[in-house]
Order: sequence, then structure tokens, then C-alpha cells
Amino acid sequence: MKDRIITIERNTKETQIKLRLDLSGNGTVEINTGVPYLDHMLTAMAFHGKFDLKIDATGDLDVDSHHLVEDIGIVLGDALRQTVEKYGGVKRYAQKTIPMDEALSEVVIDVCMRPYLVYNATYPQEYSGNFQMHLLREFFHGLTSKGAFTLHAICRYGENSHHMSEALFKALGISIKEAYTPINSGTDNMSTKGKL
Repeated sequence: MKDRIITIERNTKETQIKLRLDLSGNGTVEINTGVPYLDHMLTAMAFHGKFDLKIDATGDLDVDSHHLVEDIGIVLGDALRQTVEKYGGVKRYAQKTIPMDEALSEVVIDVCMRPYLVYNATYPQEYSGNFQMHLLREFFHGLTSKGAFTLHAICRYGENSHHMSEALFKALGISIKEAYTPINSGTDNMSTKGKL
């Protein structure tokens, strides 16, 4: 499979992000966002998805993590959208359910160029370490809105917020790899309409 590499640099008054995504890679990950829990989740996502991901990011963490978490989702979504625009048609659909001890989480993706998020997660602990779990919704919202795909991200059950979210990110990584697997034709063959 030929390389499918996207590089993005996004700078705002709140965040500075450099990202390199290679969906043809094998799981080489280098993440440095200044938000250790997010680094851990993104590392699990790319490692288990078996694609290469490098992110260097800084932001106004003196305010809180909100802007950086959301903007990293936006930049990753942008890279996924550009993958289809630059390299052509992909398989489009993927679904994965992943356990982690007592937790079970599921991700379903449709690369349809229509952004839609269904996020169903009720975390029993408000924090994992010092990370506010509600910020993950901001990440997924940024990811889908800029990525222009439908994402159902569901934590079915669990007793540990860390386990529930890590299973979710592992399922996300595997689903991304599957849904964005290239097909031997353009995007016109991704829909019965003949156009996404």
C-alpha cells in the first residue's frame, strides 16, 4: 500500500498544533500535547489502529484544557477528511466493540462527508487523574465536525472512567483504520448516489 500521509499545522491565539497522520503506517506514535491523559488516549487509538500519528501541541492550559482538546480533535478530523480528498475512495464503514476489564465500548463510523456525532458515555468518575472527562465530548465533536463523517461513540457500561474511555479510543483507532482503507476507485463508488 502506498503512503497516505497528511501533515497539518494550525495556529490560533489559543492553540498551536502540528500533526502528521499516515494511515498506511503500522502504529508508530509520538504524542506531546501537554495533556497527559489525552496523550495516553491518542496513543492507544493510533497504536491499536495500526496507523502512524505524530502530534506536537501547545495551548492555553493555564486557562484549562478545553481549547487544546477540542482543537486537536479538529486537526485530526481535518487530516482524515484530507485523506479522502487527496487519496480517493475508502471503504467508508467500520464498527468495533472493545472490552477493557469491566468496561465495554463501541465505535461505529460512516465516512459520508456529513458530520454527525452520537456520543453516549456516562462516566462514573468525573476525573481521570486531573483530566475532566466531559472534555472528551469536545474532542469527538471537533473530530466529526471537521472530519465530515458520522461517528457513534458509545460506552455501553463500566465502573471505571479510565477503562471506559480507553476502550472507546481503542475502538476508534481500529475503526478509523478499517473505514479509511482505500478502495480501487474514487469517491463516486462510495455511494449509490454516485457522489458523497
